[in-house]
Formats: sequence, structure tokens, C-alpha cells
Amino acid sequence: MKIDSRCPACLLSRVQYEAELSTDDKELIHNTIKESLKVLNDTYEPGAPAGLVSTAVHRKAYEVLNDKDPYIDLKILSNNIVIDIMPIAESYIYEGDPDNKEIFKRAVLSSVIGNTFDFGVMGFDVDPDKFDQTFSTLFKKGLDIDDTFKMLDLLDQVVYVVDNCGEILFDMLVIDTIRKLGGNVTLVVRGAPMLTDVTMEDVKELGLEKRVDKVLTTGSNAVGVNFEEISSELLEEFKSSSLIISKGMANYETISEHDTDLRPIAYLLRTKCASVAEDLGIDQGLSIAKLIR
Repeated sequence: MKIDSRCPACLLSRVQYEAELSTDDKELIHNTIKESLKVLNDTYEPGAPAGLVSTAVHRKAYEVLNDKDPYIDLKILSNNIVIDIMPIAESYIYEGDPDNKEIFKRAVLSSVIGNTFDFGVMGFDVDPDKFDQTFSTLFKKGLDIDDTFKMLDLLDQVVYVVDNCGEILFDMLVIDTIRKLGGNVTLVVRGAPMLTDVTMEDVKELGLEKRVDKVLTTGSNAVGVNFEEISSELLEEFKSSSLIISKGMANYETISEHDTDLRPIAYLLRTKCASVAEDLGIDQGLSIAKLIR
């Protein structure tokens, strides 16, 4: 996905957000924004890949703040909130003795709803205390784009690129289902902290490595997946997979730049921002499970 004219305002809003998470020092916050603006000025131009610009800006912010993980407390909070409501999700998924096709669809829906929960996205805030209500409402509404039935024959060798902490626990419901259906799953996480994204350390703290066949990282803290920074092993996993599942907006923004070489691919996300929605050719605020062959 190419950068949109609305992206800089959202990006700088998030820089301010993470700076205020990191420090109360007003001068340092001002300096972080100032230095991030310089990077934005150097990298922003029509046609630039959105992920490359956002990565450069956030890396500068982290550097100026001298903070490798400003979101660490929110990552822990996200996991704890989802752990508390996981029984609700599981009760919806297994209600009425569904068959495997329906279980997979419901698990994917739960995962997409989990993408609703994100901190620092301008104009899109979910009250943690009301997330269980949000989950129930969106589950009853269902997927707005539902290609789950088309994915069922593609689950032999799945590469699943996850997004944020918290929602990864919903992703594990999908992964558990894939493995019950006989598929192998390679989980892909960030190589180092970036925003609230899942890292190898987060996977190990939650014990999730035991529930997949392999865990690889993107090789860096790039927003989404930077194909110039990934390992040859991960590139080979992408190329040899029967299906790539890309979770969330950041992964869509970056993987969509290369998805003609990496198909079939399924994008699971909520269209939280108008720019991503327009790039997908759909409306904002939808729950989608879109397969591209």
C-alpha cells in the first residue's frame, strides 16, 4: 500500500502518543516530535510505501526517547484484557456443536474482532472496560467480507503473520483450529519491539510457541514486514506456504506491496482507517477475511 495524504497526521499523532507513554519531560516530547517531523519530511512523498515511511518515523521517535519499548505496559494490559474475555469468545465459537467449517469461520471472526483493540490509532479508541461488549456486538454482526470457506482447502502449510499483543490470543483460536484440521502453522512475529506488536519474547511469556509448529521473526522492528530485512528462511516459508495469513493493517500495508509474488494470501483485519479501506476498495469500519489468489 502506498502512503495516503491522510497518513502523516495519523502518524504524528501516534508519535505524540508514544512519546507521552514514555516520558513526562515536555522538552523531550517536543524534541521527539520535531525530529520525527524531519524524518517524515525526508521520506514522505506520493507513491512512497506507507510502511517504510512509518517505520522510519517510529524508529527516530524511539531513538530520541531512548526507549526501545514505549508500549510495554499497554502490551501487558492488552493480553490481560483478552485473557479475561477469552471464555466469551470460546463460548460463541463452539455454541451449538458447529462443524469444522463453521468453527474455522467463527475463530477467524473472533480474530478479526480482536484487531479492533488497538492503542494510539487516531480517532479510533476502544474502551478496555467495554471491549467485551464490543466483541459481542461485532460477533453477532459477523464478517462483512467472508472468504473463510475458500481458505479451508489451503490450510496444509500456513504462515500466519500476527499483529498486536492481546489480539494474538484470538489468533491462536484460528491457529488451534488449523492444526486440528491437520495443517502446520509457522507463526511470524516482529524481530524487536514496535508499537504493541508481538515479539518472540511475548510469545514465550504466553507459552504460545508450544501451540505452533515453528516461530520466526520478521528480522527487525519494522512496522509490518520489511522484505529487505527478513531472513532467507522466512522468505522461503512465504514462498513454500499453501496460504499466508496477514493479520492487521500494518501487515496489509507492507505485504500488499509484494503480494503478487506471495499468493494465495488472506488478509484478516478491521478497516479502522479510511486509507486502508480505500486501498482495499471497501468501506471503513468493516470486518474482513479476504482471500487473494
